[in-house]
Amino acid sequence: MGKIPENMLPPKDTWPEYVVPEEFADTPDELNLTDFLLDRHVREGRGDNAAIKFMDQTVTYAQLAEMVNKFGNSLKNEGIEAQDRIGIRLVNSIQALVAIFAVEKIGAIPVPTSPLWSGEEVAFVANNAEMKFFIVNAPLMPPVEVAKPNFEFGTKVITIGGNADEIKAAGNLVYEEMLEAGSPDLEATMLKGTDIGIMLYTSGTTGMPKGCVHFVKPIVIETKLVNKHVYKMKPGDVLGGAAPVSFAAGFGTFTLMPFEGGAAISLIPKFTPPDMLELIQKHKITILTGLPTGYRALMKFPKFKDYDTSSIRLYTSGGDALGAETLKTWTELTGQPIWEGLGGTEMLHLVTSNTMNAEPMPDSIGKPIPGIQCKVVDTDWNECKPDQVGSMVIKGPSGSLYWKPYENDNKLLNSQKKGVVNGWNQMGDSVFMKADGNICFVSREDDMIKSSGYRIGPAEIEEAIEKHPAVAECGIIGIPDPDKGQITKAFVVLKEGFEGSDEFFEELKTFLKEHIAIYKLPRVIEYMDALPRTPTGKLLRRHLRPSK
Repeated sequence: MGKIPENMLPPKDTWPEYVVPEEFADTPDELNLTDFLLDRHVREGRGDNAAIKFMDQTVTYAQLAEMVNKFGNSLKNEGIEAQDRIGIRLVNSIQALVAIFAVEKIGAIPVPTSPLWSGEEVAFVANNAEMKFFIVNAPLMPPVEVAKPNFEFGTKVITIGGNADEIKAAGNLVYEEMLEAGSPDLEATMLKGTDIGIMLYTSGTTGMPKGCVHFVKPIVIETKLVNKHVYKMKPGDVLGGAAPVSFAAGFGTFTLMPFEGGAAISLIPKFTPPDMLELIQKHKITILTGLPTGYRALMKFPKFKDYDTSSIRLYTSGGDALGAETLKTWTELTGQPIWEGLGGTEMLHLVTSNTMNAEPMPDSIGKPIPGIQCKVVDTDWNECKPDQVGSMVIKGPSGSLYWKPYENDNKLLNSQKKGVVNGWNQMGDSVFMKADGNICFVSREDDMIKSSGYRIGPAEIEEAIEKHPAVAECGIIGIPDPDKGQITKAFVVLKEGFEGSDEFFEELKTFLKEHIAIYKLPRVIEYMDALPRTPTGKLLRRHLRPSK
């Protein structure tokens, strides 16, 4: 079995304190993620239950398990061992789940990568993770081919789809041939609970992505915790949404939570309102999860009411501030609210949720999930009073642990020491807690605008600007100002038929005075054709900031 050298992880005195809820204290110390998420259901008689619904196809748990075994055996035949890192750059598909579960079943570590990363970013992550193999969809291969000459650890590529002869001519392996050649019988490689189960990469405000390590036992406990208290998925449920499974948020949501409960997932290759609504109707989706931008796009779709969405029992959201207006409008449209929550790549998944309330509280990310410890502190680590803005800190079953902290002059070691203080994980979010325990999100601390002594969160201004009938979408950042410290700058995408001008900006500011305080008004505007977003649709404000 492969072993991770100690210098790949930070010193233990910088680690977070892992808090195990009492209800999951009996979680075994020897585990395999695929055995827990997939094979367990087949053993317990649920092999004929749907596991994946993809377009017109349905794959059962037993069918998925057989494909996983075949591909897993072929991976082992290529020399992959436990704790080897295997890159995943895949679109939402049946093959993506087969690849992820096969990697996990042989004890290797899946490394999801963003399908939007450039060749330079691909090469950096492949080298940083020391990937042994990289599993890639044919349409996502061009940046990987650019990166291949810069692979430093002999990373081999497995391509899904495309012309087999061309794939081989490029020196890559063919997924379909590996799947066909593998034996359908494969015993799961059991790991220690302290072995690495997943490596997720997150991009900071600057620089290359950074690797976050999650151990097997904390993954299992966090998955049980979130499904029990938030999603409550069980056999018969179908989870739908647009997040890519080879991106951190989608990986946790679609490959962990539903399979813990024996539910099914509905995968959509690319989000559009009509396609999403069609799948809700066709796959009888019972839980829909998405970013606020996705819900707003659905609300604006003129034929929304033509589709049958009555199968859905739960709508959830995270990643960006939902906003009271979106919650109100959606509830009026569908008769059901959206339950907002907050999580993070470093924490693996959710840490708070509005499902802890009897009804969603507007502008709230909810209360800590049972088993998660949370407090709001000021810069001196004094606990904040109710309604006082501070920094959110967390203890839970998972935590922030960076990979290769000693590289680049201890860059990530410094991030580790800053991100974990006395065992508490600093989420990097400015929030305030109400007297009843509900937490209200203000801003990512990196996005907080500090102007003339005021602390301004961009989400409130963005929501106000997007109420203007001419505005399609908006992003807000702070830019330096010699007098005020920072001033607010708006990046605005106008709807078709409208043009940006000085006159429009003055009209917009007059409009905004009815919705936000004068000190929050944008002082500068820039008109754009589109805003930079992640594959899930989350606004990338760091890409709006001037490069240093």
